[in-house]
Amino acid sequence: MPELPEVETYARDLAQVLVGRTLLGARVEWPNQLPRNTPGALGARVAGQAVRSVARRGKYLVVRLSDDWLIVHLKMSGRLQVVPAAAPANPHAHVVFTLDEGDELRFHDPRKFGRVYVLADPDPILGPLGPEPLDAAFDVPTLRQRLGGRRARLKPLLLDQTVIAGMGNIYVDEALWTAGLHPLRTADSLAEEEVERLHQAIVSVLARGVALRGTSLSAAGYRDLTGNLGEMQGALAVFRRTGEPCPRCGAVIERLVVGTRGTHVCPRCQQAPAFAPRAEAVARRALAR
Repeated sequence: MPELPEVETYARDLAQVLVGRTLLGARVEWPNQLPRNTPGALGARVAGQAVRSVARRGKYLVVRLSDDWLIVHLKMSGRLQVVPAAAPANPHAHVVFTLDEGDELRFHDPRKFGRVYVLADPDPILGPLGPEPLDAAFDVPTLRQRLGGRRARLKPLLLDQTVIAGMGNIYVDEALWTAGLHPLRTADSLAEEEVERLHQAIVSVLARGVALRGTSLSAAGYRDLTGNLGEMQGALAVFRRTGEPCPRCGAVIERLVVGTRGTHVCPRCQQAPAFAPRAEAVARRALAR
């Protein structure tokens, strides 16, 4: 699933090609991708609206139109393309916006889990999200407050978009490894120094992901606006590196299941909490099924 760095890459690239242009309409081949709009009304609603800005909020792409907000969540397999309308048809582009100058904004989504919203007020979608981890306002006290001394495990807590916006499985695993924290640790177990390390790790891992234009785990996965793969996959320390040596200490990277999510750890750099042996045994049994 595209996470903060991938969506940020799209937002920056789309801002270069969409701002100032006008939407002429839309066509929809998979109505389930429109939770708040009907296919018939969508094209008429956006027709004539100019693109004022393109940004990102969490994992959402946010396009400010003249009157409305166009919000896109890429989910598992979504990609975006701006191509000439005469370009070969894309069988997986189930929502397509027509643009002036003979182009189209195509939402390519083979698995059809992505969502598209056109709303007068974005708050019902974006309002519940937590703080942006790359904003200057996201400091150590903010992270401490968001963790709130909770007894929840770190991995599910950091995946919760109402706690911190934009992080997903890849970058949570990488941040926890960078901070030297086990995903089964609970938030209330962190010392102040560990909260500081986690904050620094979150910011540095996400910033590197943005600089490397996202993570592409397969040729069929994430690609940027021009169809190029990201480069972060070559810099990942633990994610999907099960059985390989830890780049910091050389121990063998292991895969667990935490909160139903495949999770990658270095058992030496990320010391498991005292209760973890039973929890990890359950996780390994889940992997075997």
